[in-house]
Amino acid sequence: MKFNKAALVASAFAFAALAGCAESEEEAQEDLVEQQYESAEDTLEEQADLAEAQGNEAQEEALDAEADAMGEAGDQAEDAVDAAN
Repeated sequence: MKFNKAALVASAFAFAALAGCAESEEEAQEDLVEQQYESAEDTLEEQADLAEAQGNEAQEEALDAEADAMGEAGDQAEDAVDAAN
């Protein structure tokens, strides 16, 4: 039996969508919390990179520390969601 590539790609996306539906509410909550904290952490890291490029070492270090703290807070929040479920 011969399938064309478009049909295989479409099937892969359909199966991926179905797998997403099977994800539990708890997993979805954990993913949301993780994504929110990672997004904030990434923003702080980019701000730190900008400060470094502008030659503001003190601000860069402060933003890096804040980004590290955000990463730790995200881990703790994810653990809390996991423990609550």
